[in-house]
Amino acid sequence: MPTQEDKRGTGFTMNDPDERSEGAGGATIDFSTLVLSLGTTALYQLGEIGDSEGGAEKRAEPNLAIAKQTIDTLEMLSEKTRGNLTDTESKLLESILYDLHMKFVEARK
Repeated sequence: MPTQEDKRGTGFTMNDPDERSEGAGGATIDFSTLVLSLGTTALYQLGEIGDSEGGAEKRAEPNLAIAKQTIDTLEMLSEKTRGNLTDTESKLLESILYDLHMKFVEARK
């Protein structure tokens, strides 16, 4: 069995596969969290949501090229994980992609 020292890379330490990573606030990071994070990022890049820093929310300036890359990343995840997701994960990914595609088309007008 590899030691913790064997699992170190430059600038990071890998956890054991059965250990769960916890992010800010103690939330478990899983596939759905990743998909929601990328979806929120794409919404920001599309100018649909903004930054609430300073009290009043200000929408971000749309950057359609970057938003397309994020949506394409979600598409790639969908293709590469096909048949390996739970029904809930699959429906979440499908729903987010549909919404992002509609918002992207609207933003291009």
